[in-house]
Amino acid sequence: MEFLIRGSQVLQHTLLGLMLLGTSAGMLLSPIGLGILAVQAQTVPAAVSRGYTLLEQGWVDDAIAAFRQALQRYPDSLDARLGLAIAYQRAGQDENAWNTYRQVLTQDPTNRRALEAVGLLGGYRSEWQTGGIEALTTLLNLDPNNQNARAQRALLLGYQGRYSESLADYQIALANNPSAETILGAAQIYTYSGNYSQGLALFQRYQATGETIPNTAITAYASTLQETGNPAEAVRVLESRLRQFDRLDATAIQIRAALAIAHQANQNPEAALATLEPLRDAEGATLPLARALSTIGRESGNAQLYEEAIALYRRVLQQTSNPSPGLVTEVADVLSESPTSQAEALRLYQQLATQQPNNLGLRVKRSVLERQLGEISSAQLQQELQSVLQASDGEIERRAIAQSLIRLDPPDPELLPIYQNLLQSNVDVPFLNFRVAQILIQQGNYAAAREALTAYGATSVGSQDLAAELLLADIERREGNLEASASRYEALIARNPEDQILTASLRGLAGIRLVQNRPEEALAFYDQLLARNPNDLQTQLGRASLAYQIEQISQSEAEAVLERWLAARPATDTPPELFSLVGALPPSPQRERLYEALLTVNPDDIGVNRRLVQVLALRDPERAQAQVDRVLSRNPDDINGYFLQGELAQVLGNLDVASQAYREVLNRQPENTDALAALGGIRFQQQRYTEATMLYARVLTLKPNDWETRRILAELSVAQDRPMAALQQLRRLQQERLVAGNPDADLDDRIEQIQLDLMRRRGFQPAWERY
Repeated sequence: MEFLIRGSQVLQHTLLGLMLLGTSAGMLLSPIGLGILAVQAQTVPAAVSRGYTLLEQGWVDDAIAAFRQALQRYPDSLDARLGLAIAYQRAGQDENAWNTYRQVLTQDPTNRRALEAVGLLGGYRSEWQTGGIEALTTLLNLDPNNQNARAQRALLLGYQGRYSESLADYQIALANNPSAETILGAAQIYTYSGNYSQGLALFQRYQATGETIPNTAITAYASTLQETGNPAEAVRVLESRLRQFDRLDATAIQIRAALAIAHQANQNPEAALATLEPLRDAEGATLPLARALSTIGRESGNAQLYEEAIALYRRVLQQTSNPSPGLVTEVADVLSESPTSQAEALRLYQQLATQQPNNLGLRVKRSVLERQLGEISSAQLQQELQSVLQASDGEIERRAIAQSLIRLDPPDPELLPIYQNLLQSNVDVPFLNFRVAQILIQQGNYAAAREALTAYGATSVGSQDLAAELLLADIERREGNLEASASRYEALIARNPEDQILTASLRGLAGIRLVQNRPEEALAFYDQLLARNPNDLQTQLGRASLAYQIEQISQSEAEAVLERWLAARPATDTPPELFSLVGALPPSPQRERLYEALLTVNPDDIGVNRRLVQVLALRDPERAQAQVDRVLSRNPDDINGYFLQGELAQVLGNLDVASQAYREVLNRQPENTDALAALGGIRFQQQRYTEATMLYARVLTLKPNDWETRRILAELSVAQDRPMAALQQLRRLQQERLVAGNPDADLDDRIEQIQLDLMRRRGFQPAWERY
């Protein structure tokens, strides 16, 4: 249910590129002044002094020439090299300045002027960020109270996607009378980290200083608005800024991409795609376009848009000679959400984890994806999470862990204590409550699930998330309140929600109508879904499963749909509809490996378990029994496991075990008609006809119009040598079938056979048997 994730995952990377486009020196560090240069108090060669004099007079190009000449005469002069670096920086020759400052640090690793400048320049290019962070770390070791250096390091760490470290720096900087520029930088990094409420608070704090949010930060501000429940205002703000541009420069491209995302959040997908059109052929728009398409594709459930975004991300990665960890993380995050590219995403996470071994959020992302790909077990994931939590130090790291953990969908019930531990530590990740609710619903703890959803709804993000209504509808369905569940789905559909919610609501309503024995209505909902998206293979699976079960398509047609899915999708893509169709189709030895693969993902699916057991029973009864035992041990309170046990025992001829299994069901649910009928069938096989008759009579009391039960009772009359009673029962059935316009030839044949047997017993011989 990735489409349900709100807040922490949707826009963390979308806006980061804009911040790199234009960052004022005032925000990063105080401007480098020449008047405090130590060289003025020192005796230096005249050639070096001349360079500084030219700098003070503003003749930068002449100063560069002078310093170069001085270095030819005095190649080891630190003052000449530092002066040249300053001159390059003043001339806007960033690369020369960067290289020369680094040469200064080679001679004097603690030169504060060079350390400051390298830290400043580190924000200009992604490949310089690591060097800038290292320089600022050295400077802070020399001067821990240098708040400008701390704010700049926080900014560069944020660019790198190292949010825990960045926010730790910002917490210190924000507590020490920060400048407006520091507040603005913090607002953006908090936003990129997914902490939208804190990001919005910081933007408001910045505005309270009397400053106007610059265009370089407006997209981050807009994202905080939409992610805290005000997408319409985000659209207004971005449209206002976009009108200031008469051409698509780098900033306009970023604003336009962000506006498309805001339109999607405001449930206007047509405007979102129209806004993106100018970017498709614009130079320098590949990464912003990829970010926008991935978000819109995710939110709308449009796999085609999402795959287009993935192709663009791959192109960006291929064309970037030395991509920053932040960019690689962004690409991996997007790739990890598509089953077709998860293996590729895992390789990127593993590469990043080698580079950033202390990045706990990254470790969790990697482990979650390894679990989704079946490379580690649930127990191994749990062990890794416990290790990561023990290594975490403070709220920032726990928040990063929680944000990474909520990517696991569906959530693993074994991880419930970890989710609850994070919530009890007051970590600010509201969607954790949603994941907890999902687990509690699986466990049948509906009251606690409602409490978790109430907690989620009390947050700004949760109050806007219609996905919570989907879970409430599912709870009502599971509680047997089918009409309440259907009404909730219908109310969601009437609100014309985003595509993902609408699709889920239609599927949910189809499920309700199927349970209510209204299969034609259920099928109509699937037809609506296919009309909206004819190429949606998942919907095709769901429709085929339903149509096959109500005999509207043949087995071969249903199997053809299954084969198309298996040919087009990776083995890791296992939606519920796949389990449904595989469980509905008859057992097939050719699908044994598929059964096993599906049960690796969801070992509790009873339909697939039944098919695997049926296949194994013919070839390896011991393995079949072991599979049933595993099902029962995992869920001893689930009656479906006992039905499975009874069915296998009947196949193997162990009627006593089968009887015990069905009695276990009846101990828990005394009026379960399926168990009563199954036990009645066993008694029939055991020729314990009186008991069988009593059991089927109970079924008929509970289901008075059940034709099959009435037919079996007639057969029991035959078995107990009461043919006249049997004929009377069968003739009533025959008459009802004729009145209903649904005659049954098999029933007619059975009546005739009983009549002939009765004639023979009375000494009559049919005419055709006399010759």
